[in-house]
Order: sequence, then C-alpha cells, then structure tokens
Amino acid sequence: MIKQADVVVIGGGVVGCAIAYNLAKAGAGRIAVIERGYLASGATGRCGAGVRMQWGTETNCLLARESVNMLENLPELLEVNGDIEFKQGGYLLLAYTEKMADQFKKNLTLQNSLAIPARWTTPAEAREIVPHLNTDELLGATFCPKDGHANPFKVTSLYAEAAARLGVRFYTYSEVTGLSTKAGKITTVHTDKGDIATNTVINAAGGYAKMVGRMAGIELPIFPERHEILVTEPVEPMQTPMVMCFYHNLYCQQTPHGSFIMGIGHPDEPETFNTTSSWQFLTEMAKRITKILPPLANLNVIRQWAGLYDMCPDRTPILGPDTNIQGFYTAAGFSGHGFMISPMVGKLMAQTVLGLPTDIPINMFSAERFARGELYIEPSVV
Repeated sequence: MIKQADVVVIGGGVVGCAIAYNLAKAGAGRIAVIERGYLASGATGRCGAGVRMQWGTETNCLLARESVNMLENLPELLEVNGDIEFKQGGYLLLAYTEKMADQFKKNLTLQNSLAIPARWTTPAEAREIVPHLNTDELLGATFCPKDGHANPFKVTSLYAEAAARLGVRFYTYSEVTGLSTKAGKITTVHTDKGDIATNTVINAAGGYAKMVGRMAGIELPIFPERHEILVTEPVEPMQTPMVMCFYHNLYCQQTPHGSFIMGIGHPDEPETFNTTSSWQFLTEMAKRITKILPPLANLNVIRQWAGLYDMCPDRTPILGPDTNIQGFYTAAGFSGHGFMISPMVGKLMAQTVLGLPTDIPINMFSAERFARGELYIEPSVV
C-alpha cells in the first residue's frame, strides 16, 4: 500500500470509482481507492440496476439526464472496451391516488422543461406499453422511453479500469480503521493494511458513510437501511420498461437475460447493517407484484438478496466538503438512487475537490442543510 496520496477515496462502489476516474482525468495527482470487499460488493452490486430521469426536483432531473447521456456512450467516454448492457426500455410510474397523479403531472412539467421526454399515459395507454399490467384502480401513469437498465458491475468495472489506466491505485479487501486530523485538517487514513498520509479524503462508503464520518469526528445524518430484492427464472421477453409504483412501494423489470428483478421498500425497516434475506419479504413481494402484474405468479424465484441503502432524512444525497474538517468530503446518502446518477456525481465531486466550477450547482446538497432545516425533499423514491 502506498504511504502517501493526494486524495483517498473510501468506498469502491460505482460512486467511488467514478470520482476516482474523474479526479485522475483532471490531474489530481496520486489517488487511492480503499474498499473493504471487492469492487461493487456493497450497494452497487446489490441494486435493482434501474436508470431513470423521472424525478421531482430539478437537480435530480439534471443529475439523471446528464448521467443517462454519459451512460449511452460510456465505453467511448472512458476510452475502454466493454458493454455495460444499457437498454433504454423506459420506466412506467403508476399513479393510484389523485394526490399522486397531481404530483406526477407537476413532475412532468418540470421534466419536460428540462428536455426529459416523459409523458402522461391513461390506464389504456399504460396497458399498451405493458400488456400484462392490471389497470384496476389505476388512475394513470408517466412513461419516459429513455429510462432503462444497465449492469452495475460492468459500469463500475469500466470506471475502475479507466481510472487504473490513469494511475489510480485500488486496494480491495482493505478496511479503513480510522482517520487522523490535526488543527482541523485531515492528515492520515489508517487501514488494516497500513497508513496513507493525505490531506484529502472522500467518503463514498455508502451504508457505512456515517461510521467513516465519525472517524473524523463528523456526525452525518446518514443511516443504513436494508432493502431486499429477488430475481426469477429467465423467460421469453414480455416486459420492456421498468414498472414502478410508489403507492405499493415496489419496482419490477425484466432484464435482457429474461429474468425479472423486483424489490419493495419497507417503511418500518430499522437502521441496520443486516443484509440477510427474509421469508417475509418473499411473501410480501409476491403478494404485491402479482396484483399488479398477474402473469408473474407463474415464475419461479431463483434467488433473493439484500443490500444497504445509505438513507438521508430527505432522500437526497450529501455532496461536498465538510465545513469543520478541512479536506473531508462526502458523496453518500443516495437513498437508493446512487447507481443511476453516479456518472454525473463522479464528475461534480471531482470538480468540487479541485475547486473548479461545477457543471450543475450542488451547494444545496451540503450536510449543513439539516442544521439549517432546509431539507431538499425528493418526492419520487421507493
């Protein structure tokens, strides 16, 4: 392990790798990425792999729109060979209450003003998009054909490969055990493989971001929350878009491989590092999804797993420097949508660390918004 670095990124998920690549590309010097497992072994590799631009805040729409633009040509942008399996089959967001329909229509006005090609669909039109959709009690839906699906492992791998070519050093199966500061400045990252002297640390540790913050004496309002997910046997293509429903708190898509991936959010899930699977999820998932997409009752479940969302109270990430500890930056708290906006987050964080103008303003994402009571609430999350 190197003894000194200009920047140490803690976390080898897609966000950490994208930040490291953009820093290296901008000439930030010696960069090290520390990952306690293998790359993408945390939330990135356990996510539902969806990518959507249908959000309810302008900044999230812009982050997603620019990320989709980059994902469409990611190997060429990174100058590496590879296929991230990006398929743009759309997202269909279902509305079951008048309040939800009103919110979706407000979202559409915002999205269309930002050149995001989403539209309102009637229940009949929604069923033309997903023929096996049960439209009972459905008031309508929004659909964006440019949303879709990408392979999180391959996206992470390409960023890591491109970063390594630019000199970034990756240390997997290496755990950060502490951070040292002096006179309010970061000085050292301690790991179980050795110490790295540095004056800049980026906390991209996902569900463990709060613990990393505490190592520097910083209390981040981020907490880990278990989310469960399953995959079925592969079948012939029958569903192009991701179906998402905030009313039933679920999402479901058919992958290019033919299997269906689906998950639900549970409002009573406690703060936890528990990533074990439960039979309760399996039964609840089956009950909810077969009501909306009845033919899926005929599929066999192959596997289920769980991962950690790094939750923020307003479901919006914390991005930027800490105001008390110089050299400490956070890129965490994504609340379940870090993968899909990681290309733009990587670019913006590198610009922030290097003191450059950011392509999109991200000052509203600072951790200080919680102390000021200025939450930046995203209404469209599962």
